[in-house]
Amino acid sequence: MNRVKALYRSWGIGCEGRQVYAPRHRAQWLNRIGEAGVRRRAEFFYQQLDALRALRQAVRRDLLAESRKHAATKLLRQIPYIGPIRATLLIALMQTPHRFRSKRQLWTYSGLAIDTRDSAQYRYVAGQLQRAKKPQQLRGLNENHSHDMKAIFKSAATMASSREGAFRDFYQGLLTKGMKPAMARLTLARKMAAITLTIWKKGRHFDAEQLKPQAA
Repeated sequence: MNRVKALYRSWGIGCEGRQVYAPRHRAQWLNRIGEAGVRRRAEFFYQQLDALRALRQAVRRDLLAESRKHAATKLLRQIPYIGPIRATLLIALMQTPHRFRSKRQLWTYSGLAIDTRDSAQYRYVAGQLQRAKKPQQLRGLNENHSHDMKAIFKSAATMASSREGAFRDFYQGLLTKGMKPAMARLTLARKMAAITLTIWKKGRHFDAEQLKPQAA
C-alpha cells in the first residue's frame, strides 16, 4: 500500500486517505499519471495489492480456525478490545500464562516496564558506609522485549482510550489526576496486560471492578 502512494507522491500527486486503493476509483487515479511506463508500474502495484489482500483473508480464516481449538480464546475475548485476532496472537506469542509469575514479568516481556538506572547506591560518610539518598533515574521503557506483544497492548489501549467503555473511564480518570496522555495510555496498556494475565491464568471472567486505580 505504501508503494502505491509513494509512486503518486513521486509525481507530485496528492493521495491522502484511502480512496486511492479503491478498485472503483483506480482508473481515475491512473489517468493522473502522464507517463505510460509509470502508469503501467502503478497497475502492477494494484495487482500485487489485490493478491496480498486475498492472501491476507485466507490466512486470517486459517488463523481464526486454529484459535477456536484453544479454550483460552473465549477467556481472552471477554476483555474489551481484545478481539479475535489479538486473542489469537496473544495465545501464539505467550503460549501459556504460567510462564509469567507476576504481571511485572509480563510488562517486561511486553516492553511496558519502566527502565531505571542507579549509580553510587552507597557512599562513605565519616568512615561509615551509608546508602545514598540519590533517587533512581528513569530511562524510559525497557528495550529488550517482544515488539509484537507491545504492539498488541498499545494498540488495544489506544483504541480503548478513544471509545466509550470502562477502559475509557479508567483512562479519563488518570487524565483528571493530572497524568499526561502518553503516560495514561501506557498505564492503561499495563492494566490491560495485567487483566489478560489474571483472566487467562485463573480462568476468571472480566469484571470492570478490576479497573480500580489502586490495582493499576
